[in-house]
Amino acid sequence: MDNFKAFCDKYGGAIIGFVVGIVLAILLFCTELYKFIIAIALIIACVYFGNYVQRNKESVKEKTKNFIDKL
Repeated sequence: MDNFKAFCDKYGGAIIGFVVGIVLAILLFCTELYKFIIAIALIIACVYFGNYVQRNKESVKEKTKNFIDKL
């Protein structure tokens, strides 16, 4: 019994994470909720990219120019 308790103490978070991951995977693919999550992730990524470009305009211009010159 002590071995099981030590195992649960050591790997309890991983076991819970595994079970939650399986449940979420089943839920996402059965309800096609993954499409909504992908759309939200894409929106967040575009917001982050737009903010980065706005704050680092000169650096982005220089990197883009160098990239185009290489092509």
